[in-house]
Amino acid sequence: MATGWAREGAVQEQIDDTVDEAVQRARSQLPRGESLEYCEECEKLIPEARRLAVPGVRLCIVCQSAADQRTGGSGYNRRGSKDSQLR
Repeated sequence: MATGWAREGAVQEQIDDTVDEAVQRARSQLPRGESLEYCEECEKLIPEARRLAVPGVRLCIVCQSAADQRTGGSGYNRRGSKDSQLR
């Protein structure tokens, strides 16, 4: 595929790098260690099934859902748009 000034395969390399970074970020946020019996935030009992399914879990499902909503998406596209590169 013709990509102008970029070398062959550069676009796919950017896509692969973006995916790899997202996977590494997600892995770094996984809980580690022993699961808690009670939620860190609300102190309600964390069901045994959840503790077994998610090793190192620290929050109940309700608190985890709220925490996930607070963190949001990845933030920004560090590579910028084509328009910003042409300026």
